[in-house]
Amino acid sequence: MSNLSKRSTIYFEPSIHQALKLKSASSQLSVSELVDEAVRLLMNEDQEDLAAFSERADEKEISYETLLNDLKKHGKI
Repeated sequence: MSNLSKRSTIYFEPSIHQALKLKSASSQLSVSELVDEAVRLLMNEDQEDLAAFSERADEKEISYETLLNDLKKHGKI
């Protein structure tokens, strides 16, 4: 097992838990390691999303109606 140091109880749907156990057995990683890796990936994705939002903060906002009209005008819908 890795150097994971904190414990937490997590409840899964039975089918998800079964899939995790199978993945664990086939990858030689514990369920805890798989969950830790998945959470890290999600947090990294969140960090990338926040960076993208920051980069686009100064962009002009348009309404949904305006967007639809523009798409129709340019033959996209």
